[in-house]
Amino acid sequence: MTLLPDSLQASLLGMGLLQPGETCSAEPLTGGVASDIWYVRAGDREFCVKRALERLRVERDWRVPTHRNAFEVAWLEIAAGIAPDCVPRVLGHDSAAGIFAMEYFPPGRFRNWKQELSGGVVDLETVERLAGLLVRIHSATAHDSTLAARFDDGELFFQLRLEPYLHGAAEGHPEVRDRLLALSTQVAASRQVLVHGDVSPKNILVGEETIVLLDAECACLGDPAFDLAFCLNHLLLKCLWVPEASSLLLQAFERLAGRYLAAVDWEAPGPLERRVAELLPGLLLARVDGKSPVEYLEETAREVVRGFARQNLLSPPASLDQLSNNWRAVIVDHQRRVDRAGGQPGDTSSL
Repeated sequence: MTLLPDSLQASLLGMGLLQPGETCSAEPLTGGVASDIWYVRAGDREFCVKRALERLRVERDWRVPTHRNAFEVAWLEIAAGIAPDCVPRVLGHDSAAGIFAMEYFPPGRFRNWKQELSGGVVDLETVERLAGLLVRIHSATAHDSTLAARFDDGELFFQLRLEPYLHGAAEGHPEVRDRLLALSTQVAASRQVLVHGDVSPKNILVGEETIVLLDAECACLGDPAFDLAFCLNHLLLKCLWVPEASSLLLQAFERLAGRYLAAVDWEAPGPLERRVAELLPGLLLARVDGKSPVEYLEETAREVVRGFARQNLLSPPASLDQLSNNWRAVIVDHQRRVDRAGGQPGDTSSL
């Protein structure tokens, strides 16, 4: 434990979470690139404090205004009215400083989903809970004109997601540049539902009876296809990271997509599925050659992603089933080549 920086202590005093003269202990939490996050204990109370960073912690220069913190708070408050057990409670907000405090979830009661997946643990009940949570939030906020006053016009989402991911990947791949930019334009044009913007396994905590979705600083009114595609993308990438779990990960992909699409009630599910299927190859390429590449893939696996993404960007799949089957064939072929080269084998026999 260490002392909390003075600026954060001042914000907590203003929120009423600390009293004048009261001491607290704190510990910085790791894992994020866009914010400083601290675990704080004051007396018998414990909570987290989050401060948005202007320059994100990635290799390439990536700067975003810190007032995005207010949109995260807005998303958390709205989502709490829809699924109160599935998001952290906001305890206080210092909008001028870009700082807010929220409920803390102890690791003894909640597990990080990315850590579970990295160990080959793929719980389909967790997948079903996530599908249900996403579709509930999207459905409850669909075409709600009152939300526009709480979120910007999409500029921050462009800076946080579309520019660093799709535009960033386009810089190194001129053969699919037009396709990537067209996808960016398509996503930016939609303001259908309240989008989380970072539905990644690292932002999902798994409890005994619920899941908790964290880190909504990319929140905006947008295309629901982005949230679904963003998470499905991680399940595909982890087939290369944890090859022995690839069969289960593809089952998770199919379960998440199927349960979500079956509950869509604000538009016809067919067009939404096609948007997800078209966007996924772009997001795959973005996570190896955009501004925020995943840290866990070796170069041979990155080349697999590049080849698959380029092919499916130029010839977009008509459905998620088609994309999943295409991916299954690619990873089976990749694993055979790894095995022949004497690499670490993964069990893909059931694919």
